[in-house]
Amino acid sequence: MTDSPKPITSPFSFKPYVETEGEEYMNESQLKHFDTILNNWKSELMKEVDRTVHHMQDDAANFPDPNDRATQESEFSLELRTRDRERKLIKKIDDSLKEIESGDYGFCESCGIDIGIRRLEARPTASLCIDCKTLDEIREKQMG
Repeated sequence: MTDSPKPITSPFSFKPYVETEGEEYMNESQLKHFDTILNNWKSELMKEVDRTVHHMQDDAANFPDPNDRATQESEFSLELRTRDRERKLIKKIDDSLKEIESGDYGFCESCGIDIGIRRLEARPTASLCIDCKTLDEIREKQMG
């Protein structure tokens, strides 16, 4: 008997939300759907943080060779930069979870219209509708 490989899990391995006709936007069912997605994503990121801490503790060595030391420091630096980006993402996830609690989740913070189920499934921390995000990016490009 052979063991089948463990399926790759991702915070985004979920069934897309199926809307029913006439369904109110950001109803309880939809909010629960996004709450689950956001909490799973946060959980995966927190596991990565733990793995990094253990990796850095276990692999930290004082190599006599300066090249080996430099390589290790470079690897640790890259890993820490990645974790810093993920730390910022965890803050965005927490902000989105607070918006779910307050009833503001799923609405553009700039113009107030629906962000949309599919856009939120693609980027659960989105706070702008596609039009406002596009304008924001154009402004950013123009400012340099």
